[in-house]
Amino acid sequence: MAKTTTSNHAGAARQRGVTMNDVAKHAGVSRTAVSFVLSNRENASISEETRARINEAVQVLGYRPNAGARALASQRSGWYGIVTEIVTAPFAVDIIKGAQDQAWLDRRFLLIAPSDQADAVGPNQGMEDAAIEKLLEQRVEGLLYAATYHRGVHVPESANEVPTVLINCFDADGRLPSIVPDERAGGRVAVERLLQAGHRRIGVINLDPDIPAAVGRLAGAREALADAGLELDPQLVVPGHATADGGYEAACEILDRYTEKDRPTALFCLNDRMAMGAYDAIKERGLAIPGDIAVIGFDNQELIAAYLRPKLTTVALPFEKMGALGVQTLAALTAGQPIIADQQLVGCPLLERSSV
Repeated sequence: MAKTTTSNHAGAARQRGVTMNDVAKHAGVSRTAVSFVLSNRENASISEETRARINEAVQVLGYRPNAGARALASQRSGWYGIVTEIVTAPFAVDIIKGAQDQAWLDRRFLLIAPSDQADAVGPNQGMEDAAIEKLLEQRVEGLLYAATYHRGVHVPESANEVPTVLINCFDADGRLPSIVPDERAGGRVAVERLLQAGHRRIGVINLDPDIPAAVGRLAGAREALADAGLELDPQLVVPGHATADGGYEAACEILDRYTEKDRPTALFCLNDRMAMGAYDAIKERGLAIPGDIAVIGFDNQELIAAYLRPKLTTVALPFEKMGALGVQTLAALTAGQPIIADQQLVGCPLLERSSV
């Protein structure tokens, strides 16, 4: 009969959600004893036999501690929040992977709140505010704020309630630390590779000129040329507006402007989509890649770079590494440690394929 009563009690407890009182009743002890055992309180005078009964009751009933109550008691939830548009724009999804993997190593978990940042102003600002508020309600220890492309953003004031780190973007108001790609070094390594292959006349298909990626990558290209005693011909820099069609049109303009003797022998495309368009322009003119014209891209969009023919040599954006470094920086902030710098630059490695 006793077994039937115990079984009925366990079933009823599961149906309504197991409480600490249920564990105490099942084990025949006080709620205080249960609390001491579950919190591993070392100075509690509780026998091993009582501890065993309590632990057995926990297993039988399927009791789980209340995370909210535990966070209130300890002031630590074990959660970081990440506010990002990346879940609806998968190009930069490796930021989430890098952050998640690092958080797991640190015995932390990520709560992901999607937002359509839309440059952090305008009609979607309310959605972003709500995402941060929801994460704060869960008592996250800190926030990550991640963007799909490198730009300045205005972060809602509520993010100041906990340590906050920006990833692949920077605080236009100059308050919060950020992790961003080293665009200048990436542009430099791309052009250094073309120079190493013997190219001296290099065309550049640019992004829209005022964004950080365009400014940094073009500056790096100029530095590499200057170190080789060369200058970048302004006539060889044509905007492609970040699209495949724009890359095609820019490549046509560059290739048709010059005779075979004077045309560039290499193109540095400041993203992979423009490189894809440039491939079409080059092949339409009966030219071979890389025999007649070498091509380097930027971003390492694998669905493009790895499947073009020939496969595209490109500079990779370090999304996964930025995500991991964001979590490491947030961990330092939540522990009260000083951070290295207000803005940390992460290198962009060259990925060799077949287009140079």
